[in-house]
Amino acid sequence: MEKQIAKFIINGRPYEVVIEPRMTLLELLRDELGLTGTKYSCGTADCGACTVLVNDKPTLSCSTLAISVREKNILTIEGLARGNTLHPIQQAFVDYGAIQCGFCTPGMILVTKTLLDENPNPTREEVKEAIAGNLCRCTGYVKIIDAVLAAAETMRKGGK
Repeated sequence: MEKQIAKFIINGRPYEVVIEPRMTLLELLRDELGLTGTKYSCGTADCGACTVLVNDKPTLSCSTLAISVREKNILTIEGLARGNTLHPIQQAFVDYGAIQCGFCTPGMILVTKTLLDENPNPTREEVKEAIAGNLCRCTGYVKIIDAVLAAAETMRKGGK
């Protein structure tokens, strides 16, 4: 297969990269661009660790061909903070101890962003449903759910 030039918008920044048609979005982000916040875990689109947002929708980057998201807006965990200031969701995960090994955290945070963008006042059950596709083997989810609800409250009060 012949390599081709593709343009991407990642974390608000344009990139032009030579890629192979079979390259996954995960490989592009981690191997070509050094954006290692997106994690490789199962490689079979089952765990959510590789979740990024493509045009504001959660996308499993391990099973998405990079060429299929060219010229779309891609947000990784690296693009969420503003300089040294964490996004309220990131801060809530820290404050509530929702980060243990940290492997699932980027995907959890980005799924949470989508949830709170669509539903700024979710119930505990709605949070559980939203994060259901993201596996965590450390926390038991209670701290994650508490962090999501706290972030929602902070963001409703204008802490964007």
